[in-house]
Amino acid sequence: MSTTTSTDSSATSGEQTSSQGPTLRTQRILAMVLLIAQGGITVTGSLVRVTGSGLGCDTWPLCHEGSLVPVAGAAPWIHQAIEFGNRLLAFVVAAIALALFIAVYKAKRRREIMTLAFVSGLGIILQAVIGGISVLLDLKWWAVAIHFLPSMILVWIAAILYMRIAEPDSGVPTRFFSTGIRTLTVISAIALSAVLMTGTMVTGSGPHSGDDGVGMDGRLQIDTELLAFVHAACMYMYLAATIVVVWMLWRQHASKAAKNTALVLIGMIIIQWAIGLSQFYLGVPRWTVPLHIAMSGVVVAFSAFLFAHGVRRQAPSAEASRESISA
Repeated sequence: MSTTTSTDSSATSGEQTSSQGPTLRTQRILAMVLLIAQGGITVTGSLVRVTGSGLGCDTWPLCHEGSLVPVAGAAPWIHQAIEFGNRLLAFVVAAIALALFIAVYKAKRRREIMTLAFVSGLGIILQAVIGGISVLLDLKWWAVAIHFLPSMILVWIAAILYMRIAEPDSGVPTRFFSTGIRTLTVISAIALSAVLMTGTMVTGSGPHSGDDGVGMDGRLQIDTELLAFVHAACMYMYLAATIVVVWMLWRQHASKAAKNTALVLIGMIIIQWAIGLSQFYLGVPRWTVPLHIAMSGVVVAFSAFLFAHGVRRQAPSAEASRESISA
C-alpha cells in the first residue's frame, strides 16, 4: 500500500500536530496497523471457514456451554484452536482501534478523525456480536455473509481514516479532482458493493460451509455456476467504472498520488479477477479462498484511498489552485 503513503503535497504541506499528544507519524502508523488488522481478520475468518472450524466453538460468547475456552473432546482440537484463535484476534483488533482512538484524542485531532476512529472501534464490537449470532444460527449462509460484509465497510473506514490523519486539522477542504470523477468513484464503489454481495452468494452456495458437519444444510440453494457468472458481471462493471476514472484522472491532470493509487487499484482488481477465475475452473480449492478474501480487503482499501484523494485538506497558506477544477 505504499502508493498512498505519499499524499498530495499541497494537501499535507504545513501539517501540524499537538505537542501534547502522539506525533502524526505515530497516529499514521497506528492507522495503518488498524487497516491491516481489519483486513487480516477477514483472512483468518476465511481460514476458519475452509478448515471447517466454524463450530469448533459451538456457542457464543462462551466457546462451549459452561466454558469460555475450548474443552478437550468437545470438538476436534484443531477446529477449536482455529475458531477460538480467531475470536481472540478480535480483541487484538479492538485494542489497536482503542490505541488509535486514544492517540487522536490526545493529539486533539478534528471531529472527523475522532468520529472515524470511534466508529472503527464500535464496528469491531458489532462484528463480534454478528459473528456470535452466525455461530448460534449454525453458520447459515446469509448469517455468514452478513458477518463478512461489515468487515469490508470497516476496511473502507480504516483506509479513509489513514488518509485523513495525514491532513492538517486547520486545512481547507479542497477538491483535487472534479465532481464528475468523484461521482464516478461513488458509482465504482456501488459496483464494488455488488461484487462483494454477489461474492458472498457464490460462497454461500458453494462447498465451504464453515463446519465439517454442516454439509449443504443451510446453504444457498441456487446454482453456483449461475451465481458465479452474476458475480463476474458485477466485477466487470466495477473494473470498467474504475478504468473510466483512471482515464479521467489523466485527462484532467490529477495529482500524481491519485493517479498512482488508481493504477495500483487496477492492478489489484486484475489480480483478484485472476484468483476468482482460478477458483471457478479449479472447483474452489480451499487455498484459494483466503487469497480471494485478502485481495477483497486490498481492493476495498485502494478504492477508499482513491475516493479520499478527491477532497483533501490543505494548509491555509498553500496555493488553492485546485479549487478551480471544473465539475
